[in-house]
Order: sequence, then C-alpha cells, then structure tokens
Amino acid sequence: MTERSGKDSVTTLRDLPQAIEPERDLWPQIEAQIAAGAGRVRAGVAPGAAQRRATPSRVYLAAAAMVGCVAVGVWIGRSGLPGAAPQAARPASATMQTAWVTDPRYQRQHAELLRSLGAQLATLPPASRAKVLASLTTIGEAKAEIESALGRDPGNALLQELLVNTYQDEMRVLTDVREASEAGEGI
Repeated sequence: MTERSGKDSVTTLRDLPQAIEPERDLWPQIEAQIAAGAGRVRAGVAPGAAQRRATPSRVYLAAAAMVGCVAVGVWIGRSGLPGAAPQAARPASATMQTAWVTDPRYQRQHAELLRSLGAQLATLPPASRAKVLASLTTIGEAKAEIESALGRDPGNALLQELLVNTYQDEMRVLTDVREASEAGEGI
C-alpha cells in the first residue's frame, strides 16, 4: 500500500492502510516476562505470593466478622419473636399463648374504621356492599385460623407474617370503604 501524506484525509475505512508494522518487535520482551514468571512458579514462588501471604489474616477476620453478624442477627431475631419465651414458662393448658402487642395508633384507627363501617356501607351500591362484606368475612375467618395455628406454634415466623399481612389486608379494605363512601363511588 502506498503511504499517505498528512494532507490527505480519510473519508472511509477503505482509505486506511491494511496493515501497519510496529516500530519495534515486542515479542522478545513478552517472552522474557513469561519465562521469568514461569521460573518463579517452578521455584515455588507464585507471582504476587507476598501479597497473598499477608491477606489470610484479613480473610479470617472477615469470616469471623461475618459469623459474628449472623449470630447477632439470629439472637435478635429469636428474642424479638412473639412467644419466644422458653417452653417451660408457657402453660400447657392454654391454646393461644401469643400476646400480640399492636401499635396503639393501629388499634385506634381500626376501631374508628369499624365504628363508621355501617354508615359507610349504607352509602355504597348493593354490589359493592356485598363485595366488602364478603372480603371482611374472609379476612375475619383467615385471622381466626392463623391465630389458632399460632396458638399451637407461637414461634412460627411464617404464621406471624401471614397474620400481619391479614391485618394489613383488613385495614386496606376498611380504608377503601371509607374512601369510596366519601367519593360516592362503588368499589
């Protein structure tokens, strides 16, 4: 290919040369570095071995910190569960020993929504009223079943989560009823 002068401009890729030879041959230096690295490996000293020898203490320290965090998390999680008292402290005759401590704000808001439910249902169309009553009945039955199961297994985290979700579902229905009755719409 012919060499171009600095004045020529490249407008397409075809204007570029097909091959450019390097100013010097780099392979001898690359080969020497590879051979030097292989010699250290054969001698039992891997590249960067001095760095790796200094880091096992960091690895062990990190592993110990991780184990410690897991232990603390398990300890906090087990002591924070409702009904986490030792088995000997629970009377065997009672069906439901779990005392659900709820937020006083939740209790006030729930009681207020239940007090106004009748008046709010009266403002809804009959089809919406039937849906709401069916939903509240289903939620009430679910709460009773979950609370009964928690009475038999108070430490069951899945049941606890289901109960909390059921409480939230009930609050959503009650809040939707209030909003729909204020807007004069159905649900």
